[in-house]
Amino acid sequence: MTELADLSDPLLQIRGLDKSFGGLHAVDNVSFDVMPGTIKAVIGPNGAGKTTLFNMIAGFLPPDSGKVHFRDILLTGMQPFQVAQEGFLRTFQNLKLSSHLSVLNNVLLGYHTRSSAGFFSGMLSLKRSRMEERRAVETVMPILEWLNLDNKCDIEVGNLSFGNQRAVELARALAADPAMLLLDEPASGLNMHETEDLAERIQEICSQGRTVLLVEHDMSLVMDISHEIVVLNFGKKIAEGTPSEIQKNDDVIRIYLGGDDA
Repeated sequence: MTELADLSDPLLQIRGLDKSFGGLHAVDNVSFDVMPGTIKAVIGPNGAGKTTLFNMIAGFLPPDSGKVHFRDILLTGMQPFQVAQEGFLRTFQNLKLSSHLSVLNNVLLGYHTRSSAGFFSGMLSLKRSRMEERRAVETVMPILEWLNLDNKCDIEVGNLSFGNQRAVELARALAADPAMLLLDEPASGLNMHETEDLAERIQEICSQGRTVLLVEHDMSLVMDISHEIVVLNFGKKIAEGTPSEIQKNDDVIRIYLGGDDA
């Protein structure tokens, strides 16, 4: 497991998030903090409320009650693009890539949140826009190289393997230079080798000063890279702690892992 950084105030504060859909209480008064420079995982069985929680944090779904603070900024009530502009990027369990665009153009879309050239300037191909485009390519190329995608820049994303598509999605998020990444099941669909590579990448992202919050079903990945883990069950937080604490938690063993024999 990665060594825990020297921490001060939380980067992300989740306070009393609550969401119901009809008679289903999907997220029930969930609170926790994420400290800067750490990797925190949210786990739980299917239907535990993990994706609903992520959607509320990232602005895709309004909570019935509760608040989300990032640094000193209240994210609750913001649209997803506004949340992203604050340096808070989310990837998705189901890839949200433009399959008919090239790898490079998909990643450049992530840079858009940092672009200062206006829309009409871009349409008219003015000098400022051309300079911005060159700067964007120069910025994203090291990311593509780091993820071994630099030799695939001109390939349409739809023609890539699933593992490479996952890497493109991560590259696009990093192109926005976020302070924090929300990773929604990043290992979903990956083979063992790709999952091991992903674990190394996430740890490197953290070592570079970024903070990571992830939802993941792969328990080996979670236990290997996380500093802290939150466990949900039927929308409620039932446990929070380090990987070793979670592995020994009776409620987690009984409710999430399937009983004392687990």
